[in-house]
Order: sequence, then structure tokens, then C-alpha cells
Amino acid sequence: MRTGAVRLCVRAAREPLVHFLLAGLVLFIAYAIVQPQRFMPDAARRVELSTTEVARVEAAFNARWQRLPTDAELRGLLATEVRNEILAREAVALGLDQDDVIIKRRLAQKMEFLAEDVSSLRDPSVLELRAWFEANRNEFASAPRVTFRHVYFSVDRRGESAETAARKALAVAGAASAAPLGDPFMFHDRYSDRTAPQVAQEFGAEFATAVFAAPVGRWSGPVASGLGWHVIWTEEVRAGEVPPFEDAETQVRERWLSDQREAAKRATFAAMFARYEVVMPERRPAASVASVAAAAK
Repeated sequence: MRTGAVRLCVRAAREPLVHFLLAGLVLFIAYAIVQPQRFMPDAARRVELSTTEVARVEAAFNARWQRLPTDAELRGLLATEVRNEILAREAVALGLDQDDVIIKRRLAQKMEFLAEDVSSLRDPSVLELRAWFEANRNEFASAPRVTFRHVYFSVDRRGESAETAARKALAVAGAASAAPLGDPFMFHDRYSDRTAPQVAQEFGAEFATAVFAAPVGRWSGPVASGLGWHVIWTEEVRAGEVPPFEDAETQVRERWLSDQREAAKRATFAAMFARYEVVMPERRPAASVASVAAAAK
């Protein structure tokens, strides 16, 4: 019996028809792997535009052209939507979405938007806003301001001796006697009620820092700027003022909502990251898994 079965199998293996059937089976399996969408059920190959999607297409056209599309225009727009949907499905079926940086960024952006939608917040009460305002009141303070005057010593005119001349003027200067010792200045000799960025825009950041730190009511320096050297007299430094809650309530509400939204997003992302194991290459020890994960959140 066994010998007969073996002979039958050997004879069948030699038949061209069996070879043809086996080759067809191999081709069928390979095609199913390369083109899996051909073997999807009919429902998976169904492209259906909902009423909401049609309304979205009409709204996008209206936003651009300030009118609704005609029937012909709408048919063309919907045909484009169907074409894009089919092309997208075919691309996914071929695996073209894999390892594509642009697609990954777009999907990540959509998840960001989804997280923002999920973290939609209730309106805070006035009591909550007041308490938050008191805890963060310095963030609403106006910028400090300074009023000062200066005597200028030009590098273009004096060269390297400009700093020495400024120091000599400072040594002999009184409240009103420094001005005649300096050089003409192209802008102002006195600046009133200026913020640090305003001073820095004209004289540089180091000069602005020195002006705000200088003693009030006497000459000090010399201080360098991009224009030369200066002896300065700081008349007044006015600290930033925190407005009353009633004047800042709208801004406080916006900041409160923003902070709460960011906190909700961080919690959402933390929950997402908790479901994954992150593995980093050993050749970059500075970029540890913990640091990368913390930065990603």
C-alpha cells in the first residue's frame, strides 16, 4: 500500500498539470502579498462621501471664492476627493506610508490637534481667576522703565583715548558739569521713561543693563556702547507695576486657559508615552531615553 502511494505521488509530481497548478498557487500568494487590496472584501473597497464631507468641500470653496460652487464645480471637486481617497488607499496598500517623515509629521500634528480638542476646558470662575492671578501676579507686571541722561565720548573722534577721556570726565563731573567735557551725540542726550529693550535697541544690551543697575542721582560709568563711551546720570528707575485684577481679567483668563490646556495636553501625552518602550542607540549616550522622552512630552 505504501509503495503504491509513493509511486502515485512520484508520478503526480512529474505531471505538467501539477507543476502548472503549483506555479499558479505561488503566483496567487505573491500577488496577494503585493496587492492585498485586491483580496479585500467589497466593503473595504467602497468609497462613500458623507453629507458632512460634501459640506466641508463646499465650505472650503466658499471660503476661497466667497460663493458656493456650481453643480459642475461641485462634481469636479467631489471627483478630486474620490480620486485622492482611492490613491491614498492604494498607496497605503503598497506600504508607501511606511517610513515617510512627512506623513509621520502630519499624523503627529493631527494627534496634537486631537489632544487639544480632548483637553477642551470649562470657563473658570472669577474666584479661581483671582487666586491664580495672585499666585502669578509678577507675570502681569509692566516692564521696568528708566530715565537717564548721558555724556558721549566718540571713538571715531578720540580713538583709543575715548575711554580715558570718559574716566577723567567722571572724576571731575558734578551734577551739571559733565556735559561740556563730552562730544556731540547724534541722537538724544536725555531719555525718558524707556524700557530695557528700547534702550538696548539704540545703545546695546550691555549698556541697557548698566543703566538700570546704575545708582540713581549721580554720575557713573564709563559704559561702552556700539557708538563709543558714555558717562551716565540715572534720574529714575521705575519698577514694573502689577495692574489691578479688574484691568487684567481678560488677559488672566486667556493665560489661565492656556496653562490648563497645556497641562491637559502634557497629561494626555504622558499617558500615550507610558504605553511605549523607547530604545535609543548606544553611540549617543548624551541623548538618553529619559531625556528624549521628557523632551518629547
